[in-house]
Amino acid sequence: MNSIGENCNELKKEYDTCFNAWFSEQFLRGSTDDSRCAPIFKLYQECVKNAMKDHHINFKEIDADHLGSEKEYKPPSDKPNS
Repeated sequence: MNSIGENCNELKKEYDTCFNAWFSEQFLRGSTDDSRCAPIFKLYQECVKNAMKDHHINFKEIDADHLGSEKEYKPPSDKPNS
């Protein structure tokens, strides 16, 4: 899958490659130190933030915490409407 910003695709591929290698070579063997990919993640994250600005996507909508709030998705009630 491509990134939200076309100019971020190469960074995304680089990060995905790093993450997949870290996950299989370290995390699955018990090491939770994820600093290996942190520098490329930071670059990719900044690129995505800039692309979001270019697409007029509000960061507050993305960062909003919906869990435990009235905005959290609630499945429909099993009770029939009266």
